[in-house]
Amino acid sequence: MTTAHPRPHPHTRPRAALAMSPEAAEAVLTPDVLTALAEHTTPATLPLLDDFTTDRAHDVLADTELLVTGWGCPPLDAAALAAAPGLRAVAHTAGTVRHHVTDACWERGIEVSSAAAANALPVAEYTLAMILLANKRVLETARGYRASRARAEWLARGPEVGNYRRTVGILSASLIGRRVIELLRPHDLEVLLYDPYVEAEEAAALGVRAVGLPELFAACDVVSVHTPLLPSTRGLVSRELLALMRPDATLVNTARGAVVDQGALTDAVLAGRVRAVLDVTEPEVLPPGHPLWECENVLLTPHLAGSQGNELRRLADLTVSEVARWASGEGFAHPVRHERLAFLA
Repeated sequence: MTTAHPRPHPHTRPRAALAMSPEAAEAVLTPDVLTALAEHTTPATLPLLDDFTTDRAHDVLADTELLVTGWGCPPLDAAALAAAPGLRAVAHTAGTVRHHVTDACWERGIEVSSAAAANALPVAEYTLAMILLANKRVLETARGYRASRARAEWLARGPEVGNYRRTVGILSASLIGRRVIELLRPHDLEVLLYDPYVEAEEAAALGVRAVGLPELFAACDVVSVHTPLLPSTRGLVSRELLALMRPDATLVNTARGAVVDQGALTDAVLAGRVRAVLDVTEPEVLPPGHPLWECENVLLTPHLAGSQGNELRRLADLTVSEVARWASGEGFAHPVRHERLAFLA
């Protein structure tokens, strides 16, 4: 049974603690962020936990009402929650909460917030950049220019180069997928969408055209993958779908490597039939001898589309705002709903 806990009185600062790795805390929770959190929580210096099984952790959790979590947070399982009888809310400074918010949290009725909306922005910006660069053939042109040390005849470039009236496919209207659609709007591009949970009317409201999965791959110059990795989406981008792609089309994947049949994609790019921009692979780091490392049709980046460097501050700022709202009794502006968890990354 789900038990709902009352929110704090708006004039009472909730007792809080941090739960993440020391490295995540140092990167995300700068001194001024900690000062901002302290304006809405108590004690003045929030304790940091990265292990819920120690005596110290049990002492801290015994009085904790709000946990500010991050990368490296241990699972909030039944044993951890037994040590935290007063825990009522979790504010996560990153995207997915799958790794630490367990069924026991939902059964307790704990409120959960995530900074996924903030993390979606740099991923969408990376995706937009890669779509425009792919259509402009920037990477291969730069490589050829470096090799020849001479400018090619620019008027000889064919109609396959450029971003005017190209067709871009978005695979899944996820939080990031929707943001990419917004960023694509000012450009002279036709945008198609495949998402089985989005009807044609909603797609039209987003400014895109809903199509079936085979049409998405057959009709687009670039297909961008934004599907969360679920049992039903593992290997979703199959050999059959990749075979439908236009010659020299580009696949962009910033979601999860396992959404794509990587063996089939490797065959397609090695054959020179398609291009790929992969910020994620399966496994996360490919073996040193994997052929994708040396394939000229592939750009590999080390999962950098998400928040990096000063973009981490956006995660922290959203979390501070969420903590302030919850502490005042307003509730989270970016709640994670249990019933939607199966559709989230």
